[in-house]
Amino acid sequence: MSSAALLDVDGTLVDSNYQHAIAWYRAFREHDVTPPVWRIHRHIGMGGDQLIAAVAGREVEESKGDSIREAEGRLYEELIDEVIPFEGAHELLVELRERGHELVLASSSKEEDAERYIDLLDAKDLLTAYTTSADVETTKPAPDLVAVAMKKAGTLSAVMIGDATWDIEAAARADVKTLAVITGGFSEAELIDAGAVDVFASLVELREKLDSTPLR
Repeated sequence: MSSAALLDVDGTLVDSNYQHAIAWYRAFREHDVTPPVWRIHRHIGMGGDQLIAAVAGREVEESKGDSIREAEGRLYEELIDEVIPFEGAHELLVELRERGHELVLASSSKEEDAERYIDLLDAKDLLTAYTTSADVETTKPAPDLVAVAMKKAGTLSAVMIGDATWDIEAAARADVKTLAVITGGFSEAELIDAGAVDVFASLVELREKLDSTPLR
């Protein structure tokens, strides 16, 4: 049975975490809630079904959650043209495929955003599958999305590549190891403390050092 590389997208393959943070901030402000942007950023990578309560409390989620999520989606679309792949993203996907790994984008993005990212990464012919928020009821840090990604890959052997502590937590709860990059704004120490096997400064460095990782 082949192994799989499960790849987070936002903050890992494409440089979008800060656009998401601004979109969430503006969405909260539209609903008379004003959490500081740094707090929102600390929760980017957590699915939108959980982020509102984590950032602003359960009462805001219960009274305004769906409206805030709708607003964030609309506001993010105004910023999405600013999003570009990180250096080396496409090349990493090619390298992993050439090494025989099944590739699954393990993302909680909306379908249309996932498809846009796949085009940006020129990855359509490289991927085995991808996930979206519609695949699960509960997103990261719950393990559900990782489990669905593994099922789509058709394997029980996988390694996660992510940028946030939420990626690492979700993968660990699915008994999957994580390689992390600092490109999403989480520090090396935070990612190691969360349980990452190793942390890299960039996707370029990760590709250069693949032979020292579980994806060798």
